[in-house]
Amino acid sequence: MPNLFLNLFLDKEATSFAPGQFVFKAGDQGEAMYIVVEGEVEILDGSVLLETSGQGSIVGELALIDDEPRSATAIAKTDCRLVAVDRRRFQYMVQETPLFALSVMKVLADRLRKKNMRIRSGIESGG
Repeated sequence: MPNLFLNLFLDKEATSFAPGQFVFKAGDQGEAMYIVVEGEVEILDGSVLLETSGQGSIVGELALIDDEPRSATAIAKTDCRLVAVDRRRFQYMVQETPLFALSVMKVLADRLRKKNMRIRSGIESGG
């Protein structure tokens, strides 16, 4: 499903990020989510790597859904290009394109499952 994000936004203007450059930091107010058009972005909770997002992935969507500050930090792992999707466009896409909304929900569900597995692993290993 990630290719849906690319297909919908590939023709939009992308911003370039150099390796090590912050896309956003935990605690920032979320004004946009991003589609990774090229390269890789690391998602970190403090110093813990949660995920490496590659081409066709989305990052930063949670802040647009719950209007809370960023819960994680996103840093360019490689040279990358990202398309920003602001709140207005995001809400429009959710209303007008059910497959977009379902795709975002699938990303959230996958991330929640992974986090639950990490929590269980920590509990099971005594950590």
